[in-house]
Amino acid sequence: MSFSSCLSHSPLTLKPIKPCGSVVKGQSFAFSFRSHGPELCDRDIVRSRRLQGNLPRVNLSGDWSFIGGSKIVMKPNATRLLHYPKRGQMQASCFIGSQLASTAFTAGTVAVLPFYTLMVLAPNSDLTKKSMESSLPYVVLGILYAYLLYLSWTPETFRLIFASKYLLPELPGIARMFSSELTLASAWIHLLVVDLFAARHVFQDGLKNQIETRHSVSFCLFFCPIGILTHVITKAITKSATKEGHGV
Repeated sequence: MSFSSCLSHSPLTLKPIKPCGSVVKGQSFAFSFRSHGPELCDRDIVRSRRLQGNLPRVNLSGDWSFIGGSKIVMKPNATRLLHYPKRGQMQASCFIGSQLASTAFTAGTVAVLPFYTLMVLAPNSDLTKKSMESSLPYVVLGILYAYLLYLSWTPETFRLIFASKYLLPELPGIARMFSSELTLASAWIHLLVVDLFAARHVFQDGLKNQIETRHSVSFCLFFCPIGILTHVITKAITKSATKEGHGV
């Protein structure tokens, strides 16, 4: 009788093969096992689960047979979320920079408005004259401007400004530089200081020569060059009218 005939007619009890014999005593795994064939040793499964901790889980599926031998398939389970602290820090830094730029923009604008209001509504009052003689607003705004400049300017900023081979500013580089809110806020504070300084000069020159300056001061708030131009024209017209009056 052949071997295959014996297998077909007489029952043969086979014990499940356990892979524990191929594992060194005391060896542990940092992943879990899942078997589609014979079961693995219970104590090794318990030991591996205890040692998992925060390591990624890996499933091992084993298919055992006398003919094909054994085959183990590893299937990782991506169950943990990866955290990127650097990206979170960058987002937090951008948020803080945006808030700081917005606060500086608003604070600088509000700080100069009382001076323009006094020069336009009460140009001859003592409070207006004393306020315009003070250097305090320029000191405060100058410190704020220097701080924003320190935060926003980097070596990349200088490369954007002096991008040409002649080391001259170029419009595309300036546009990219002002895409930063901190840089834009520092430029706004810069304009506020210069505009207020020009408005004060126009105001004091008007008091000295008895020239109307309220319209020129108003232009200096947002259109400083136009304010200076209107003051020059007003001064020329006033002097011409004064000479004609004296001549008559």
